[in-house]
Amino acid sequence: MEYKKGRGAQQNINNKFHQHQYERDYTDEDIDEINDQPKSNYTVVHPKTIVNKVTSPDVGLLYSLNPYQGCEHGCIYCYARNSHEYWGYGAGLDFEQQILVKRNAPELLREFLKKPTWQAQTIMLSGNTDCYQPIERKEQITRKLLQTFYEFRHPVGIITKNVLLRRDFDVIEQLAKHNLIHVTVSITSLKEELRRKLEPRTATAKQKLKIIEECASRNIPVQLMMGPIIPGLNNYEIFDVSKAAANAGAYNMVFTVVHLNGHIGELFTDWVKKAFPLKAERTLSLIKQVHNGNLNDSRWGIRKRGEGEIARMIHRQVALAKEKYFRGKSVPKLNVSLHQHYKTDQLNLFFERDS
Repeated sequence: MEYKKGRGAQQNINNKFHQHQYERDYTDEDIDEINDQPKSNYTVVHPKTIVNKVTSPDVGLLYSLNPYQGCEHGCIYCYARNSHEYWGYGAGLDFEQQILVKRNAPELLREFLKKPTWQAQTIMLSGNTDCYQPIERKEQITRKLLQTFYEFRHPVGIITKNVLLRRDFDVIEQLAKHNLIHVTVSITSLKEELRRKLEPRTATAKQKLKIIEECASRNIPVQLMMGPIIPGLNNYEIFDVSKAAANAGAYNMVFTVVHLNGHIGELFTDWVKKAFPLKAERTLSLIKQVHNGNLNDSRWGIRKRGEGEIARMIHRQVALAKEKYFRGKSVPKLNVSLHQHYKTDQLNLFFERDS
């Protein structure tokens, strides 16, 4: 089978929760059908809650909010692919093509932020799938969420690979004036040949650097996420990506080392053999060296950092890059006090009307 352009996953994959799997025998006449690129399907769902408590101790955030499930960006390495199986879909092409839309997310967030017992902590958009993926241009759920965060004076973080957030600069700037937001832009590679195959429907590196520059010029705290770092594919770009982001105005750099959890190991192996056949075996070997002979290591604190000499080399390069390009810089801690004042003011208004 040839490499499918425009998609990350090159195949669908069985859902581990399904007891029965069905396979079709293809003949030579069916090759064109297999290679067709069907359009994405959008399904409106109605969750009962929208703010998720993050229980993984090594993620670096406590709460997340995902207005969409599944992601058209198609990043082959995405750890969130496995979560699609809980909705009855596969982690492969289904994750990129079957997109669930949570239109009631702003209303659910409003009810959540009104709870008297809630003590403000930063909520991340998005901890699982990109809140600015293509369908957001039409649905504008993320924009409505940001407006709700501003109304309640509540801190929020954004991580994205898309430049659609430019549309919402008016709201984001208002949040930034009160120290209620920071933006993280993910750049995995400056090489378009690699970026196009690794994360086929994301913005180009040039566009991402431009959005960092525009955020910085508007005094919106913005940092670089270089993740994942994949030995054999993009680890040699650590200094180049860091320098470019710093020159564009990024305050800081964070990173992760690739870990291919669940079905992603199978998907990535299939992908790299088709996308970069000459590099495939070496890349897979280097990833295994980072994870004690496996494509994945599920141990907290180690899975995202790796171990062994290859991992230590990556950590040293990141440390040097941060010292050289981000010395003395950091993303400011967000203001969690304004939300409590907002709730107190609203409660006082309630009593004034009642009297």
